[in-house]
Amino acid sequence: MRRLLPLSLGLLPLVACAPAPAQFPAQSPAQSQPARPAAVAAPADPGFRAAFAPEGVAWVSGGRACVARVPSYRMSCPSLPPAVDVGWNGGDAWAAIPGLGAVITLDRAAQTTQVGRVVALSNTRAYREDGTAVTYAGAAARGVIGAPSAAITGGGGQDYVLLGGKLLRVADGAVLETGAGPYLRATPTGAKSADVPGVTTDFGTYRLANGELQRLDTAGGVVGRVPHGPGRVGLVGGDVVTVSPQGQVRVFGVDLRER
Repeated sequence: MRRLLPLSLGLLPLVACAPAPAQFPAQSPAQSQPARPAAVAAPADPGFRAAFAPEGVAWVSGGRACVARVPSYRMSCPSLPPAVDVGWNGGDAWAAIPGLGAVITLDRAAQTTQVGRVVALSNTRAYREDGTAVTYAGAAARGVIGAPSAAITGGGGQDYVLLGGKLLRVADGAVLETGAGPYLRATPTGAKSADVPGVTTDFGTYRLANGELQRLDTAGGVVGRVPHGPGRVGLVGGDVVTVSPQGQVRVFGVDLRER
């Protein structure tokens, strides 16, 4: 399908590296900075979503789907009808296009799978408006009852969704959280909800809150910070990567020094 659509691949250079973070306290309990006030909850923008994988970052903002791959992180945004979500599968970045009832790759070899009207993508499947799901190859897969507001493939390879204010594990339908926050975060063992965008790793939690990209220790104390506007954050290999709704991609080391 993507071959039948006009394609424009605008390649924009990655924004130049910003100065290194102003503060890098040691992470021992005695020297860690005290935790800042809790991040203020904000509604997730349904028109802006992102997905991270070892190959890079993909995102959709205002219906426009884009991808930026390692190592250059140059942005590619094919000309497609409005998208609602993005996901990674098999090394490919995919976009869900409800108007076509399909998921379509954003770069590399053109692939299209007819899946119906999809509302959310994980790295393993596409979720339709009624909660039924299919794989990227079009095979039926376990879903949920009702339209998820977000989906993610967490640690261990299982899928999790936000549905009706709850966090559900798709494999068995278990409700893991009630009164869940508007964002999904992958963790090394699964996923959790949160009030602000973030990712939890074996070497710390990273979140976008209070006008900063913050690194938190296991006790929740802020041990590193750099100024940062709204966006999404995730892991791409060993890097912490952020993307803004305007398509600015920034790459940091685990210590928050910008590449």
